[in-house]
Amino acid sequence: MNFSTVIGIVGCFGMVVMAIFTSGGSIVTYLDLPSFFMTVVGSYLALFIFCSVQETIGLFATIGFSMKQVVFNEEGVITKLLAFSDKARREGLLALEEELEDLDDEFMKKGMRLVVDGTDGAIIRELLESELSQIQERHMNKISVVNMWGTVAPGLGMIGTVVGLIAMLKNLEDKSALGPNMAVALITTLYGALIANIVAIPLAGKLKARDALEVKVKEMEIEGILSIQAGENTRVLATKLLSYLNPVLRKKMEQEVLRD
Repeated sequence: MNFSTVIGIVGCFGMVVMAIFTSGGSIVTYLDLPSFFMTVVGSYLALFIFCSVQETIGLFATIGFSMKQVVFNEEGVITKLLAFSDKARREGLLALEEELEDLDDEFMKKGMRLVVDGTDGAIIRELLESELSQIQERHMNKISVVNMWGTVAPGLGMIGTVVGLIAMLKNLEDKSALGPNMAVALITTLYGALIANIVAIPLAGKLKARDALEVKVKEMEIEGILSIQAGENTRVLATKLLSYLNPVLRKKMEQEVLRD
């Protein structure tokens, strides 16, 4: 579970609830079934226009994934690539074949398998970059669905408000009902804003950041794999790979992998 995401969402909704209570209101006042159907359900159904059925149904799976803690383990990737490089220089590329069976990283395994098979470096780069491009495209498709929900929800909220106002204006003779009817009409706008600004847009941003980190790690793997294929010095490879890390982590790993 990604606790920062949970803290953010729960905290934001908590502040809204606190604002309701401190302003003298009641939660019941803000619960309205027609507004829920118009904004929440309506905006979700609108996604079927923009996306395929499979992508729209997968929206909640994508949101669920954004709640999970994902670790790309850059340190472990660098350590593994350096170990491969050292062994390849001492024993030859074919000596790596046995170790590939236990490798959990499928992307690295595919690249290293090509190296062991004697594939040309240019072809390895082309294949791995194509694979990375497809991974990123799948990520962007999922993120676009979440983004679209954040775009559509406020619009459906406004439509619900307009519908409520029209109904209210047709019954102006009942002065006592104007205030309550206006409040109910505005609830749809509130629901749309909550979906967009607390759920959809922030989660899409988190997924984009996660995609960027995964792409960086895989680009690092590509450079490492090609360096091993070219037979570069392990120390040179370490310098290349460490350049992908943030300064704090880089300094920590430099002391481990570049020590004499």
